[in-house]
Amino acid sequence: MSLIPYSFARPFLFGLDAEHAHEVTLGAIARLQNTPAQCAWAQTRIQDPVTVAGLRFPNRIGLAAGLDKNGRCIDGLGAMGFGFVEVGTVTPKAQPGNDKPRMFRLPQKQALINRLGFNNEGLDSFVRNVHRSYSFRAAGGLLGLNIGKNAATPIERAVDDYLIGLEGVYPHADYITVNISSPNTKNLRQLQSDEALDALLGPLQTRRLQLQDSTGRRVPLFVKIAPDLDEDQVSVIAASLRRHGIDGVIATNTTIARDAVQGLPHAQETGGLSGAPVFEASNRIIRLLRAALGRDFPIIGVGGVLSGEDARAKLQAGADLVQLYTGLIYRGPALVPECAKAMARL
Repeated sequence: MSLIPYSFARPFLFGLDAEHAHEVTLGAIARLQNTPAQCAWAQTRIQDPVTVAGLRFPNRIGLAAGLDKNGRCIDGLGAMGFGFVEVGTVTPKAQPGNDKPRMFRLPQKQALINRLGFNNEGLDSFVRNVHRSYSFRAAGGLLGLNIGKNAATPIERAVDDYLIGLEGVYPHADYITVNISSPNTKNLRQLQSDEALDALLGPLQTRRLQLQDSTGRRVPLFVKIAPDLDEDQVSVIAASLRRHGIDGVIATNTTIARDAVQGLPHAQETGGLSGAPVFEASNRIIRLLRAALGRDFPIIGVGGVLSGEDARAKLQAGADLVQLYTGLIYRGPALVPECAKAMARL
């Protein structure tokens, strides 16, 4: 249990602009991780080991990509009790992302809208930050590294950026996620279509196998998809994942739908909506994927997890592991062991 309850910190953080609060929090964690001050937010990790995609996860709850885009806070975030932490999305070159303001809270629905746009310091800085982390993985935690394309790279050349990202992070990752589902990079979601997905996954899998041979180390490859897909689109994606030997799928990213937040302040801001409103949409995609992929294909469920019961529902929908992000902002670090305990009981 953390030394300082999140209920004390939340009013201060929610009094700030959403992105400023995000930066203040990550800055504090980056400075204080691996020091005695980490007890302010640390949680005891629930032990519920499970093997997925050939990896042994200490428990089933992970941090979703997007919170720590530059990999600065792996140890500090991992200390909240996560079995695995995913950082990124990282692009080959540093980029500022979209114009501010670009992150908005919708507290009435425990939701966020963001249009950050893969703002990050670039691959070289990211890898240096990953190198500096040590305590989370030393304690058995697993690390996922999430790769994407630069905004300036034409969609026709997207595979070039993903190959650079794959090579750059491969020696440092326990698994790698290919992000083709952010709504905040122009045309990125086109990569989920059948021909574009084949054109991306084929070269990535070929290069992954070459890296496996040269390093003697197999790193699973996951693909992260959107919640705004119909059944036919999910079937096409599932077939592509199988055809190219991809190890798993993460469902889902944020949604562009606004039905659940109509009339609320900021509801019509462009960007991806996360939190409670995406819960059912994510579960629908998980169920479709499980039906299409069979019982043994690894699925990580993410979207709208704000309680232990929500995490259990992801498993019941067909996920093997669960990630959270927005729930951490609304509920704080205590949500992590709550979810881990709920899934262990299931």
